[in-house]
Amino acid sequence: MNGGRMLATAGRVLAQLRHDPRSIALMLIAPSLLVGLFAWLFSDQEGVFDTFGAAILALFPFIVMFLITSITTLRERRSGTLERLMTTPIGKADFILGYALAFGLMALLQAVITVTFAVWVCGLEVDGPLWQLGFVAMVDALLGSALGLLASAFAQTEFQAVQFMPLLVFPQIILGGLFMPRDRMPDVLYAISDWLPLSHAIDATDAVAAGDEGWTVFGPVLIVAAFAVGALLLASLTLRRRTR
Repeated sequence: MNGGRMLATAGRVLAQLRHDPRSIALMLIAPSLLVGLFAWLFSDQEGVFDTFGAAILALFPFIVMFLITSITTLRERRSGTLERLMTTPIGKADFILGYALAFGLMALLQAVITVTFAVWVCGLEVDGPLWQLGFVAMVDALLGSALGLLASAFAQTEFQAVQFMPLLVFPQIILGGLFMPRDRMPDVLYAISDWLPLSHAIDATDAVAAGDEGWTVFGPVLIVAAFAVGALLLASLTLRRRTR
């Protein structure tokens, strides 16, 4: 891995995103709009948004970053850009980590905007520090980006990248603890949910919202980060130069 090549890749990706206002809007604005829609939907039911709002902050950025990253990376490969880059000294790890860095910066902006909107506009009440909630949202968005990069390594078309959602995304949403507390699930489903990173992201956001501290918050965050690193490593090992 070469740090200079990785930074060059990240800079190129950010430059491309600057000329793609639709992707920027989807990454930075769509999660806030979805959070606002959820808050509006339950505005007449006291306490519902405060109960589920923190978990929603883990859910929407994860989904949006998965879609954007997988489709953007796949387009780069289908256009022949990746094949041309691979004729240069750049390696697969430089490419993957450069993309991860670029989308990580976007995830940071997304987390700041979404958490600010949820708290100051939608009225989400959080007992813990807001920076912790933003940090968890950012790490979760990075997880979405990492899984998106992994999905793009196997998909051949944008449609196939979206088809990975039932495999990589939907089970995590269903078993993550949003619809039912994980400790009330059947034992087998609870055991499966423990191996799904989104479950731990939701645990972390709920812990921050409840005012918990220490390992209760950062333990699940470390698990999510470990899954993200593993997905990036696997993506760099399986990335193909072209899509046939």
